[in-house]
Amino acid sequence: MPETYVHKFDTPTFKGEISVPLGLYIDGKFVDGSNGTTIEVINPSNGKPITKISEGTPKDVDVAVAAAQKAFDTTWGLNKNGFERARLLQKLADLMEQNADKLAALEALDNGKTFNWARTTDVDHSIRCIRYYSGWADKILGQTIETSEAKLVYVRHEPIGVVAQIIPWNFPLQMMAWKIGPALATGCSVILKPSEFTPLSALFMAQLIHEAGFPAGSFNLVNGYGHTVGQALAEHKGVEKIAFTGSTLVGRKIMEAAAKSNLKKVTLELGGKSPSIVFDDADLEQAVKWAAFGIYYNHGQCCCAGSRIFVHEKIYDQFMQRFTEHTKSLKVGDPFDPDVFQGPQVSQQQYDRIMGYIKSGREDGAKIVAGGERLGNEGYYIQPTIFTDVKPNMKIVQEEIFGPVCVVIKFKDDDDIVAMANDTIYGLAASVYSQNVTRALSTAHKIRAGTVWVNTANMLYPQVPFGGYKQSGIGRELGEYALANYTAVKAVQVNLHISLS
Repeated sequence: MPETYVHKFDTPTFKGEISVPLGLYIDGKFVDGSNGTTIEVINPSNGKPITKISEGTPKDVDVAVAAAQKAFDTTWGLNKNGFERARLLQKLADLMEQNADKLAALEALDNGKTFNWARTTDVDHSIRCIRYYSGWADKILGQTIETSEAKLVYVRHEPIGVVAQIIPWNFPLQMMAWKIGPALATGCSVILKPSEFTPLSALFMAQLIHEAGFPAGSFNLVNGYGHTVGQALAEHKGVEKIAFTGSTLVGRKIMEAAAKSNLKKVTLELGGKSPSIVFDDADLEQAVKWAAFGIYYNHGQCCCAGSRIFVHEKIYDQFMQRFTEHTKSLKVGDPFDPDVFQGPQVSQQQYDRIMGYIKSGREDGAKIVAGGERLGNEGYYIQPTIFTDVKPNMKIVQEEIFGPVCVVIKFKDDDDIVAMANDTIYGLAASVYSQNVTRALSTAHKIRAGTVWVNTANMLYPQVPFGGYKQSGIGRELGEYALANYTAVKAVQVNLHISLS
């Protein structure tokens, strides 16, 4: 039997005790990995171990796929009607609400995001997402198609079968909700792989899914590394569809594995290098605050982070003064401190990656006007950082940094800024700041990105689709659009009275 980890919190924002099972969750039970090995989970606030979770293997993936297929064939899929699936999802959302503070505390513990942001944004959004998809569970509609009075032709949208879902470490709970919501609503059986860096909220959620009464095998969780468990899921011929959120590099590998195995359906939500465009008629105070939120939210570890900030030359100096002051005012520190905006980066690996980009920017001749240094002596804290005097070919301008680092670039022409904003391999999101609605919408329509915010940033809703152009991904998460990722379309043609001679 796998161990259970108990953490006692005594912080300014949360006090309490949380128990988290540390095993894999397969076929309705928590079990140890087949090799008996473990993965250490690190607290990014101090770099010290929190606990160890069971490590899954390709053999465990085989067991999980078999359990998921059995459930799909017997107790889930088309064997559980939409009303019952909706009831189970609503029960899960109720349990999440009852345990909302605990979920937020776990997010802050192994991810490093602040408790307050986790509670008011990540957890609340995740609950709304599950409730939203519970409403769709009995509304997966087909259609009848007129061909002739001698035929009855209708279309069904059926659950696709066993699906694998690989979620990242930056929004562990939210990405889990985005993935399992539409999958379970449509009747697919799920095998989830959380990030090895941030598995605690997913393991706690597995308890809640069990408590809600989902049939054994309808949801499974396999901890593990990407090159073992992730690869096994991508290559498995018993998996009909795989969904992945993470880097573009890994997304390519998943597509390749899916193609070489059974041509399983693939949806990918990948990287970004999102532009924030501040026109000279913008509300300057609000533009400064939203642009800062666009890049520094979640410590810059956000695929849609507005890391390239373009400012019209007429207001550039004013913007830079206010933006620099605002950036320096952001409090970085303990994620359980109620006054902290930015906690640590998620891991030593991510800290090193970000500091490497800061070093690259310096060496390439860019100017640091704020931040650029480590904060404190322990943990993975980095000061919010602003670069200016950059050139288009610099790595800090072209590549996704995934940290609290931005570049600010001056522009003067509306047509030029569209070309500058689109000069990237990515196309996930963008923000436009202007009080002229015609100017703002004209620019928004010309930007090659899946989401464009006008006078705001990083605002997401369960009912609004999210996904990217170009190398930012394939398919859409959220909204009605996500349901198509988990259904197969079947046309049925019934002969009423056509006879062959």
